[in-house]
Amino acid sequence: MKEALLTKIQKAVIYFVLYSVIGWCYEVFLEVVVYRWGFSNRGVLLGPYCVVYGFGALILIASLGWLKERRICLGRVNVTPALVFVGIVVITTLVELAASYIMEFTHGEWLWDYTRFAFNFQGRVALNPSIRFGIGGMIFLYLLQPLFQKLTTRMSKRALAAVSGALTLLLLADTVCTFILRG
Repeated sequence: MKEALLTKIQKAVIYFVLYSVIGWCYEVFLEVVVYRWGFSNRGVLLGPYCVVYGFGALILIASLGWLKERRICLGRVNVTPALVFVGIVVITTLVELAASYIMEFTHGEWLWDYTRFAFNFQGRVALNPSIRFGIGGMIFLYLLQPLFQKLTTRMSKRALAAVSGALTLLLLADTVCTFILRG
């Protein structure tokens, strides 16, 4: 029982870091290629990861993983993917809203401003980014997560422990350094 829980935690650490890095890459891509604003570190920590994406991914796995595996039909039409998409949009919007309040409380500001988008709430969340997160969440749940699950399932217990332990130490060190440097 304890070993199974430890394995789940180790896998969650790996997923968290993978999705945090993917989120950082997505944010930098938008900033540099799409909006042409130039490069800046889009995360709150020093390293190349946006932890809100890691937290969001773990929340999506925990809250929608079971739904993704079900087949819910209206007549002959499988509506499960549509339900999963709506769930992703709602959850990621709430995660982003919560993250903006946490960042404002801890840093005095948050790192994005959606006031230029229609259907925004205080510039913290908006329909356009929420739809993009829904699309990204579908790619994540239906394509990336199955690949990452295969990867972690094939890892030996020793490798799983070593990789998750190293990633945990890296994140802890980055968190400490970030708060020391940014005061």
